[in-house]
Amino acid sequence: MLSGKVDHAIRFTAECTDNAYLWPARHKAGSCGADYPPMGARFRLSAGFSASRICKKGSPYCAQLAVVIRAMQHYGLILADNGSNWYFQGSAYPQWPITLVDMMKEIPARDFVAVNESCLQVSANSALASTARCPKG
Repeated sequence: MLSGKVDHAIRFTAECTDNAYLWPARHKAGSCGADYPPMGARFRLSAGFSASRICKKGSPYCAQLAVVIRAMQHYGLILADNGSNWYFQGSAYPQWPITLVDMMKEIPARDFVAVNESCLQVSANSALASTARCPKG
């Protein structure tokens, strides 16, 4: 069972992407044009979204879903490749049972917002990040 916390962004794919990338991404794999997000785009789940919106009463995965939702609200999702829309990717571990992943698929895309993380960039040629140039608060 997934317990504790997820302390990183979650990788996801999109069917259509721009042929560009945003820092800190390092590759482009555009398939549809400039009206679509580029590789490296980060999206964060709205703070008001709750696992109770999609978790069925009595489901043994509600607590695990809440852990993943907190990660999506804090660290967000990063567009990392072309593939199925909003397909969450990671390692196949027993801690991420298919029932939990299926519940995650029920989170509506409209509840995610794009995040501008350009203030974190130290150099265009490095993935090094710093909060020194970011607004506080």
